[in-house]
Amino acid sequence: MADGSSFYITTPIFYVNDVPHIGHAYTEVAADVLARWHRQGGDETWMLTGTDEHGQKILRTATANGVTPKEWADKLVETSWKPLLETIDIANDDFIRTTDERHEANVQKFLQHLYDEGHIYTGEYEGFYCVGCEEYKQPSDLVAGTGEYEGQQVCAIHSKPVELLHEKNYFFRMSAFADRLLALYEERPDFVQPESARNEVVSFVKSGLSDLSISRSTFDWGIKVPWDESHVVYVWFDALLNYITAIGYGEDTDEFAKRWPAQHLVGKDILRFHAVIWPAMLLAAGLEVPRGVFGHGWLLVGGEKMSKSKLTGIAPEQITDTFGSDAFRYYFLRAISFGQDGSFSWEDLSARYQAELANGFGNLASRVVAMITRYREGVVPASVAPGEAEAAIAEVERRATDASWAAIGRIAPHEAIAAVWELVDALNGYVTEQEPWVLAKDPANAERLDTVLATAYHGVGTLAVLLSPVVPKAAAKLWSALGAPGKVQDVRVDRAHEWSLGAQVSALEPLFPRIETTA
Repeated sequence: MADGSSFYITTPIFYVNDVPHIGHAYTEVAADVLARWHRQGGDETWMLTGTDEHGQKILRTATANGVTPKEWADKLVETSWKPLLETIDIANDDFIRTTDERHEANVQKFLQHLYDEGHIYTGEYEGFYCVGCEEYKQPSDLVAGTGEYEGQQVCAIHSKPVELLHEKNYFFRMSAFADRLLALYEERPDFVQPESARNEVVSFVKSGLSDLSISRSTFDWGIKVPWDESHVVYVWFDALLNYITAIGYGEDTDEFAKRWPAQHLVGKDILRFHAVIWPAMLLAAGLEVPRGVFGHGWLLVGGEKMSKSKLTGIAPEQITDTFGSDAFRYYFLRAISFGQDGSFSWEDLSARYQAELANGFGNLASRVVAMITRYREGVVPASVAPGEAEAAIAEVERRATDASWAAIGRIAPHEAIAAVWELVDALNGYVTEQEPWVLAKDPANAERLDTVLATAYHGVGTLAVLLSPVVPKAAAKLWSALGAPGKVQDVRVDRAHEWSLGAQVSALEPLFPRIETTA
């Protein structure tokens, strides 16, 4: 992307029927790392996250807990969802709730516009409804129940029985947009990523699109349909609109024009909503479709998708309380190829923390600062006569900078981190080969020692810049210890190897302290 390009990235807005687990945190971290990288690369960046608070599932959860849906949502947002962002160090620019006035009023404007344009009609619908998904299910989405649900049809995702509903609803003429959607996928092959997700979406649309029921009249927890207040807006139709109501749709034309379109990050289980229904809604309204939709994989625990209902959910703080937020952020984007499913295990987390963060990066940083302190009284030396070994390190710095930036452009944060880790490995190898502790024993090697220390110092500073979107706390501590000017996040990450040197190093506490016992 060019300097000053607009980069607007969103997470899904999360249901407040329960507290967050690491599957939610995974999406948040991925969006945040992409946003920080773009922000630090000079792009006009905006990151949105938030909560989805309407619908039957929230109503039932609140009722079961003896409170109103709004009271339930308020409590969960303040005690669980907003604190999650602090737990994993998310630097979002906005947080939207579907109960916000700015959202509700402009959902009604959008819906009224579609109604006035003839895209909505009245009809009747009967089908199998999963409250957990807040979605009518096709027969192919159902499986035979087991255990207490034996003999019943259950949702393949939630493993709970579906309900047969018959309602008179308002419908969106989504079927009218099938050809335009297929043309979109054809003209922009990267509109839906990864390729497996794109293939699924194309196949789904080619098999035939039905019109979408967009209102409910059997309960009242939702946004009122503006021309018929006996109906509330279908929760997904309401929720998808957060991506534009948050940036001024309906009330701030300039802000909307500045930010839209967005890059959406979503779990693959909600891909169809974002890659089929959402662009069809935008096409009907005469608005630009999103920049793209990336459907990432699931986090698996014991071979199953993480789920509170199946008791496989792990709270993020169970990890951060032991390993810290930087390690949480690093691990999930390093260990899993973004776009594919990934299995979480405490053993793998602990092993990577020790080998890659503590020993690989953290120990390298500590050694370089300690050697400059010991051999040069903390004064940063100049490179006197760099040779082939130093030129090779400089080349790896340039390559890591360019390759990581290119990977972020492809929405491949795992590849970006892997590119940076080539520099970690190269610097560790360089220090081992050059043996500055041996050079320090002979004053005749003073210039060579200066060159080695200067080269290692520069490389470590480049790492601080490149890793600041991923491990912001550790990068800031390292930057300070290097005596580098300003704040590390203000240094252009797409030109990380050109950072301005400091003059004097200071003490550096271990960036990733040794952990004797794991959770």
